Amino acid sequence: MGTLTLIAIALALAMDAFAVALGTGVTLKRLTGRHIFRLSFHFGLFQALMPVIGWLAGLTLVQWISAWDHWIAFALLTFVGGRMIRESFQTDEPAVSDPTRGLTLVILSIATSIDALAVGFSLSLLGVSIWLPSVVIGLVAGVLTIVGMLLGDRIGQR
Repeated sequence: MGTLTLIAIALALAMDAFAVALGTGVTLKRLTGRHIFRLSFHFGLFQALMPVIGWLAGLTLVQWISAWDHWIAFALLTFVGGRMIRESFQTDEPAVSDPTRGLTLVILSIATSIDALAVGFSLSLLGVSIWLPSVVIGLVAGVLTIVGMLLGDRIGQR
C-alpha cells in the first residue's frame, strides 16, 4: 500500500471523529487540556484498534462478522442519536453533559471508528500487513480530533 493511499484512507476515516470533535468543542463551555487529551486519545486509540480487530476478523471470522457489523454500527448510532433526541425534548435547561467522559466517550469512540473495522477487514483480504496502517490511522484521527476541538472552541466563542 502506497503512502498517499494510506494517508487518504486515514484522513477519510478521521472525518467523523473530526466532526464529533468540532461539535464537542462548540458545546463545551470551557475547553481544557483534559478534554482535548481524553477525546483525542480515545478516538485515536479506537481508530487504531478497530482496523486490527477487523483484520483479525478477516483472517478468522469472516462469515460471522460480515453478517453483524452493520447492525452493531446501527445499534451504537441509534443509542447515541436516541439520547440526543431525548435530551432535545427536555423542557428545563438542558444539562450539557461532557462527551469526553464515561459511557458517552466510549460509545462515541466506537461509533466513530466502526468504519475502520471494515477497512481492517478489507486489508486482510488484500493481504496487507495491518500494523503500519493502524498506527497511521490512529495518529491522524488523534490529530484531527485535536484540531476539531480547538476549531470548535473558537467557533463556540463567537
